[in-house]
Amino acid sequence: MTHTLVDVPVDSEKCPSSTRNKRLQFGQQGTATVEFGLLLPVLLLIVSGIIEFGFALYDKAVITNASREGARAGIVLRVPAVTPAEITTRVTQYTGTALLGLGAPSLVTVDFPAQSNPAHLAVRVSYTFKGLALGNLLSAINTPLVLTSTTVMVRE
Repeated sequence: MTHTLVDVPVDSEKCPSSTRNKRLQFGQQGTATVEFGLLLPVLLLIVSGIIEFGFALYDKAVITNASREGARAGIVLRVPAVTPAEITTRVTQYTGTALLGLGAPSLVTVDFPAQSNPAHLAVRVSYTFKGLALGNLLSAINTPLVLTSTTVMVRE
């Protein structure tokens, strides 16, 4: 008497549930890893964008405070009067170590827009933000991210 092996198709309805679950688990083993690999670059881009936007917002606050410091230094009543060079020095000292750009440091520019009333002093401070992604991305399309703040105060 000889025995032959015959392939019999397995019906999932008659197959025990533990065997069916093992087959489903075996087919799904790498799915989470692949999904994570696909979403990780997008997630990192969003997180780095949030961090860089926070740095730009912080630098904008520093520039605003620097323009206030410069205007405040320029409006005090003093003989001889405060020179624009002294105001510029005050602004650059204030921003010296306070700016948080991630890329190469950029210079802070200070200018004094003309006012219709000579009793007013205007101080404008500008700074080009150079970050790792945001600043470079905007520079690539020839529109750098320039942070500017102007403060106008009445001379005493």
